Amino acid sequence: MIRTPLRPLARVISARDAGQDPDLIEVENLRHRHEEMRERERHRAEGRLLVLGLAFLVGFSVIGLRMGMLASAQPVEPSADSGSSAIVAQRADIVDRNGNVLATNLTTKSLYAQPPMMIDAALSAKKLAAIFPDLKEDELLNKFTSKRKFIWLRRKLSPEQEQQVFEIGDPGLLFGPREMRLYPNGALASHILGGAGFGREGVHSAEVIGIAGVEYEFDKFLRDPAEQGRPLQLSIDLSVQAAIERVLAGGMRIMNAKAAVAVLMDVKTGELISMVSLPNFDPNNRPRPLTKGDAADSPLFNRAAQGVFELGSTFKVFTAAMALEYGVATPDTMVEIGKNMKIGGFTIKDFDYYGKRLSLTDVIVKSSNIGSARLAEAVGGERQKAFLGSLGLLDPLDLELTEAKQSRPLLPPKWTDLSTVTISYGHGIAVTPLHLAAAYASVLNGGTLVKPTLLKAKGPPVPGPRVVSRETSEVMRKILRQVVVRGTASMGEVPGYQVGGKTGTADKPDPKGGYSENKVISTFASIFPSQDPRYVLIVMLDEPNETSGPKPRRTAGWTAVPVSSEIVRRVAPLLGMRPDVETDATMDYTLSKY
Repeated sequence: MIRTPLRPLARVISARDAGQDPDLIEVENLRHRHEEMRERERHRAEGRLLVLGLAFLVGFSVIGLRMGMLASAQPVEPSADSGSSAIVAQRADIVDRNGNVLATNLTTKSLYAQPPMMIDAALSAKKLAAIFPDLKEDELLNKFTSKRKFIWLRRKLSPEQEQQVFEIGDPGLLFGPREMRLYPNGALASHILGGAGFGREGVHSAEVIGIAGVEYEFDKFLRDPAEQGRPLQLSIDLSVQAAIERVLAGGMRIMNAKAAVAVLMDVKTGELISMVSLPNFDPNNRPRPLTKGDAADSPLFNRAAQGVFELGSTFKVFTAAMALEYGVATPDTMVEIGKNMKIGGFTIKDFDYYGKRLSLTDVIVKSSNIGSARLAEAVGGERQKAFLGSLGLLDPLDLELTEAKQSRPLLPPKWTDLSTVTISYGHGIAVTPLHLAAAYASVLNGGTLVKPTLLKAKGPPVPGPRVVSRETSEVMRKILRQVVVRGTASMGEVPGYQVGGKTGTADKPDPKGGYSENKVISTFASIFPSQDPRYVLIVMLDEPNETSGPKPRRTAGWTAVPVSSEIVRRVAPLLGMRPDVETDATMDYTLSKY
């Protein structure tokens, strides 16, 4: 820095020569120096004020933007940051094919206690025990007077229970927000939905997870935030499901059956319109699995998808279709019957004596075991096994239910000649009713393979691989119609809907070996309308016993068939099917065409 002298020598000499006071030069230079110093300080202060003003402007702008964002955002309860991932409680709805809600979420409260905050532990324990009968007063008091600082009392509360606890007025009884799974239709479609429970849970939230049924199978989809709450749409029709459950429950009671199953399937798409297994349960209060005894005794057991049964003469349809497809016989081919048939040291008999010979059609209409066995012998065991395999009867079903995927058909360890014969009429092989429904649909829909599904189809059906020719399929439809018109399923007729089907009555295996003498599985597998099938219906009763006559009757024609006909009568209008009738102009009433 160069400093200017206050008394420059040249100016001092000049001032003296001019007779001026040299001290004035020093005063003037000192004044200029001070002015320059003040000017520098002023510029420095102005710069600092500018920087400070800009800083304030930026700060207030940021604060204003943040306040605007908070004002426009949804208010959320703050939570402490932790190393674990957040609990996601949101779960999408499940709806039927028409958009009716089958499962949804309900915001409720959980109840917990903090004993250090409690005022009167004894009174709180007494009143809580009165509100919740499963809680014991002495156990609650022991917990409240212990050194514990947190006690779970209830994972979920009803609004009435919440109000009753609130009226106790103890500050140590606290509520936490909770989202629970609600099934508004109660036990309806319970085996399809399965149920949900809590996974990870905290005071302010809980993870809702599927534990069975489609809730378990589609758990990832239902909890995926990327789906933005898009509901899972099933193929089930809620109205049809309700009607079938009601009719089946009544039939189960009238026929004194232990359990019952009904499966209604679209023969073209494989969509399950209804699937009922009785007894059922309420998924809102799902019972605990059995820890001992037979799992089939639990209401949780899904007989339609889990239970494997010998379904008796319903398998004769596959035997006849196989014989037609392989060119072994025609509908009019006469089959040797006789009174009995011996093979491998065993004697095979019919329910009644049908004469020495029957046509293939009458083998099915009259349900001849011997006739079916003769046809199977003519086809051969290898081709029989391959044919049944092509229908999916030898493997677990690829259905959107874990229970179904784990149910493997029971097959003979070796496919012997005896196995070929007994399987031809539905003994020696055990499958689920869903297997039977899918196989019937595949044979009778024109001959293309159908795979059952619980999801609503998104577009027109895509035909599967061909399993039988169109001609064989058409012949089998006509034969099944004859079973209802003049055969073992005469009670299955529903005017206007041309039902066709096949009965099956199979003795139940005895746990001690062999077969029971008075316990059967009765089944009726039907299609309607038979000339152009739209639906296949399987009705199965476990240990039915119809007692309206002088002697108990257990065969499917007296038990499963009447229940099935009532189901068709109830649900066909719900499915939009109009009865096929004709009017006689000379009469003032309407006649059924069939």
